[in-house]
Amino acid sequence: LKSEVKNNGSNHLATSVVANAINESAFIAAPIELYSAKYYWTCALGGTAACGFTHALVTPLDLVKCRKQVDPTIYKSNLDGWVKIHREHGFGTRGLYTGVTPTFIGYSFQGAAKYGFYELFKKKYIDLAGEETAHKYRTTLYLAASASAEILADIALCPWEALKVRMQTATTPFATSTVEGFNKILKHEGISGFYKGLTPLWARQVPYTMMKFASFERTVEFIYSYLSKPKHEYNKLQQLGVSFLGGYIAGVFCAIVSHPADTLVSKLNNVKKAEGESTAALSLRLAKDLGFTGLWRGLGTRVIMIGTLTALQWLIYDYVKVYAGLPTTGDRALLRSIALARMRGVGSAIAETQDYVDWLLYSYDEEEEIEQLLDELFYY
Repeated sequence: LKSEVKNNGSNHLATSVVANAINESAFIAAPIELYSAKYYWTCALGGTAACGFTHALVTPLDLVKCRKQVDPTIYKSNLDGWVKIHREHGFGTRGLYTGVTPTFIGYSFQGAAKYGFYELFKKKYIDLAGEETAHKYRTTLYLAASASAEILADIALCPWEALKVRMQTATTPFATSTVEGFNKILKHEGISGFYKGLTPLWARQVPYTMMKFASFERTVEFIYSYLSKPKHEYNKLQQLGVSFLGGYIAGVFCAIVSHPADTLVSKLNNVKKAEGESTAALSLRLAKDLGFTGLWRGLGTRVIMIGTLTALQWLIYDYVKVYAGLPTTGDRALLRSIALARMRGVGSAIAETQDYVDWLLYSYDEEEEIEQLLDELFYY
């Protein structure tokens, strides 16, 4: 049997089970239309807030890690490094927070591009693959979307990463300010000076981001499978706590897959090329000089740093989405695409249910529950 769900004069066809599930009068449209321009800008804003702030926060960890990668004998431990830096230069931008400004700027740009383009590419690839194929191979789709997004995001990040590394690892102070350092590189090396580390940066960031997005969603699913209640029965604060834990676990994997390239990035920005030497040739020479053990130098510090970063980033990103009235990160693009495909074969009145589909995806968190309600709605 069908029931009519009325909202502001509009009739939405649904089965009795669906009508009961939304308590008839509880139907509301999502504040931001999913996959609209405003949706992607909101995701980009969330990425800016998530990445710029968190990377700036862990600058002291990054500072010691980068210096140990360049000179393994400089500090006995992380604590030894922090104590020595603080004793000599204090807590500010010439001390423990050396390089914080280019870090904040660079990763704010990168975060906006990474998260915004990830959502865009994910939707585009779903449309290209088709609903059934996309659902079956959704992990592969996540990997492809995240890799595509990161390639673009790193173009925005690379100049600021180059400046940050030089400010943090130069044996004598490279610059007293971000503006001075930027102009110094531009004057002596031109634009190419900002991008000589782009290929190693891609080698570090693309695997990192692929692992970050794909493993996060799977890790969160795994955590909920061991909890006593389904996801939708937990409040938003509790769900954000799971996002933090899942993000930290995903961050550990991210650190491992991207660390050798991270070591090369630190070395590349402090070594001059030989005449006629390409970036690829320089990278191979440095990798050979470092050896297998050298490429993994500083991994412990980076696991702590990246785990903390990734956890905070997912927490902040999902908080921004919730605050804006959007669902937390999940399979919404895929489910919506499947739902709208079903609408095409059901009948003329189905056009009226599109708002309901968006509301359903906005309101429910469990994929199985959403699919069950869609099955009942569309008799499919």
